[in-house]
Amino acid sequence: MIGLENTGKLGFGCMRLPLLDPNDPKSIDREQFKAMVDAFIAGGGTYFDTAYVYHEGMSEVALKEALVDRYPRDSFTIATKCLAWSMESKEAAQSCLQTSLERLGTSYVDFYLLHNVGGERTQKFDEYGMWEFAQQKKEEGLIRFWGFSMHDGPEALDELLTKHPEVDFVQLQVNYLDWEDPVVQSRKCMEVAAKHNKPVVIMEPARGGRLAELPERGAEVLRAANPEASVVSWAYRFCCNLPGVLTVLSGASSLEQMQQNMEEFKHATPLNAAEEKALAAALEALRAVPLVPCTNCRYCVKDCPQQVAIPNILSLLNLFMTTENQTFTKQLYSWQATPGKASDCIACGNCESMCPQSINIIDQLERAKELFE
Repeated sequence: MIGLENTGKLGFGCMRLPLLDPNDPKSIDREQFKAMVDAFIAGGGTYFDTAYVYHEGMSEVALKEALVDRYPRDSFTIATKCLAWSMESKEAAQSCLQTSLERLGTSYVDFYLLHNVGGERTQKFDEYGMWEFAQQKKEEGLIRFWGFSMHDGPEALDELLTKHPEVDFVQLQVNYLDWEDPVVQSRKCMEVAAKHNKPVVIMEPARGGRLAELPERGAEVLRAANPEASVVSWAYRFCCNLPGVLTVLSGASSLEQMQQNMEEFKHATPLNAAEEKALAAALEALRAVPLVPCTNCRYCVKDCPQQVAIPNILSLLNLFMTTENQTFTKQLYSWQATPGKASDCIACGNCESMCPQSINIIDQLERAKELFE
């Protein structure tokens, strides 16, 4: 049986599957999905990542048809998740596991995650007793390993792993663009996981596809270093050779994308010294635009009467300027600009008086409102 140590480096993310109707997230193209599953397994893949909420529940259903019904149960692993903070009650949150098992057509899941823990959302996981619930279901055999996914910083991760040493793994946003980002802090999060001896499932290795579609100023640096390598291969190689990595998730919305993913990971050798230097130069080129000099000290949020998520919003402005992709950044803004969005600002000036970097925060929030709302 496949365990924590041998899931394979590439994981199949089943969040954006091919659709028959682009306006209906439930209309998964089942036949194409089966072909994608076949290609993944033929290439040595074993780890399938889904969630209770993906495709409004139909991702799990489609995975049963494409995978569980067609392959021996011990030849693959399934990860699914519970978004407890969006549930109206403890009973509803805890019932997600049984619903997922029924949708998937399996008597157990290999990896169960508390979905998007962090910030104010953690309170719901605590209130609903989800940590104790997951451990109990592991002891009952319904879950083999359990952990949590999060988009929070290293301090929050350290606090959670100290409080819950029983978790088996964590899922973190890691990529070379966010490695030293003052808000995401991928490197520091990886160091915290290592300190607690927790293996990491990496999500967003290509930053939602943005590292596959780099602005020319960054892409030309990588092409000059290796004309034969695709731009996205640098992102995958950076992630899958980090220490402590269990699996690197990569989503696919077509058979062609899945085949490309398999090909990229087949050649995901560690970066050599010259390649590391080239990647650093590409990153420097990407950031060679006027960025907001926010260091995520968070002084600005302490006296904000509107609880505007100022550091998150400034970080998204920088992401937009770095990647030049407004649509993608706007999607992130829709859930990361919480509890207060840019338009909630009343221009009181408390934030600017506290900012060590003397950032014109009010103007930047106005800019974010125009771009993302």
